[in-house]
Amino acid sequence: MTANLRELPIDESIRLVEDLWDTIAADQGILPLKAEQREELDRRLHAYASDGYKGRLATEAVADIRRKL
Repeated sequence: MTANLRELPIDESIRLVEDLWDTIAADQGILPLKAEQREELDRRLHAYASDGYKGRLATEAVADIRRKL
């Protein structure tokens, strides 16, 4: 099967990966969180709520990433 995947054009391979990821993302609620994962999520949510920094525009983040490439 992987040999067949290697024969796909890159745009089709990307579309296949995106579709696969979408199905995983849609079903992620059925995966149980470990206690450590829940604690980390709670810590991050608390930090987000308490620091007052609400982020920045995606265009700014992408521009920073491109400058670093």
